[in-house]
Amino acid sequence: MKILAQRKFFGDMKFYKSALMIGIPVMLQSLLQSLISLIDSFMVAGLGDVKMLGVNISGQILFVFMIFLGSISTAGGIFLTQYSGAKDKEGMQQAFAFKLVTSFSLSIAYFLVTMVFPRQILSLMVIGNTQADLILDHGEEYMFLMGFVGVQSIISYILASSYREIGKVKAPLIISVTATAINTILNWGLIYGNMGLPKLEVKGAAYATIIAKTTEMLMFIAYTIIDKPEFVSLPALKCINFKLFGQILKKGSMIVISQLIWVVSETVTAAVYNGRGGADVVSGMAASFTISNLLFASFSGITTATAVIIGKSLGSNRLNQARQEKIWMLSAAVIFGGFMCLFGFAITILVPIVFGSLSQSAQGICKGMLILIAVFMPLWIYINTQLAILRAGGDTRVCMWVDGGAALIIIPVLLLLAAFTNWSPIILYMIIKIFDIGKIMIAHHALKKERWVVNLSAN
Repeated sequence: MKILAQRKFFGDMKFYKSALMIGIPVMLQSLLQSLISLIDSFMVAGLGDVKMLGVNISGQILFVFMIFLGSISTAGGIFLTQYSGAKDKEGMQQAFAFKLVTSFSLSIAYFLVTMVFPRQILSLMVIGNTQADLILDHGEEYMFLMGFVGVQSIISYILASSYREIGKVKAPLIISVTATAINTILNWGLIYGNMGLPKLEVKGAAYATIIAKTTEMLMFIAYTIIDKPEFVSLPALKCINFKLFGQILKKGSMIVISQLIWVVSETVTAAVYNGRGGADVVSGMAASFTISNLLFASFSGITTATAVIIGKSLGSNRLNQARQEKIWMLSAAVIFGGFMCLFGFAITILVPIVFGSLSQSAQGICKGMLILIAVFMPLWIYINTQLAILRAGGDTRVCMWVDGGAALIIIPVLLLLAAFTNWSPIILYMIIKIFDIGKIMIAHHALKKERWVVNLSAN
């Protein structure tokens, strides 16, 4: 009986090996992208709290852009993965064309935010802060230059995500390693004036990112030309299947709305946290999220592995196998979440190393936030795995209700707490994140109803 129970809740080593072969490279790639942000913050932190804050609040706005880009890629990726499982080449090409067309439409908003209205947008992140004007001066300078990486980010992200969605994850990892190395070297040179390069401080961090992102894009394009993946087809752009585009938009709109609600919720909460003091509060919170991105990289690994494995099973019409794989991946999420919790406690030692130039108050806030984030990691990994399963079968409506329902509760509660208490941002963050338990319950109910057990490629 014990053996049967183990087989029910856990797959064999072959199954988990295939999941790790997908998940680990993706997680490493996401980790490297987080390291770019961490390196930027580490280098700029040496210039002082205010300049670091300018870069960090700009990074939060750019993160919103990446969230929307990710939503579009996820919508197309649901179909691309299932068509890959069904070995439908034309369907894969149409899904990729959807990602390309819609992502470049998004770039218009990106350029408006970064180059036309940067200060107005950034000011929303420091409402009530006593040093807002100084922070905005440096943030606006950095943000404008980040407008020059919009196209590069779109092309790199679309190609990398498409390769991941068909299970080819090594090439994106190698390219990201190269781009990270370039960014690190140029940061050291351009921020502080090393290697005979000019000392540009905040602008130097921006120029380093522009060069690294451009190089990354060129490497992805070159690899794609050589590899000739099945999902790339220029004729598909001239002969778009609008019926399929409509289906992807219908599913994708739920993801975009879900992410929009989540981004608004996170932006409002971040603004409230940043208004609970001076530069030490903002820099401490920003530093904690910069380091915690090393933990959040785990989300992309397990969700991508889950989406690819279950999506291909659904696309090839192996529905019962997808049901069993759901249980195996959720069991793995429990164990993986415990490991990431311990890892979260361990990385608190990075605070004085990476952000030693910040004030003691800022470092204390950073450490407290990292410990709290580590405690919540098992919960968040499990939720992300649940939602990855639902999205793999196209049940994107639930994701909208999960994030939307939480936001309707979280934002009013946070605003009330901020208005009637003097609690620290760490206490406020803990109270708000407790509501995530409700997300697990909603997602669990949706998984039991099995609306996600659908072969989209057949439809």
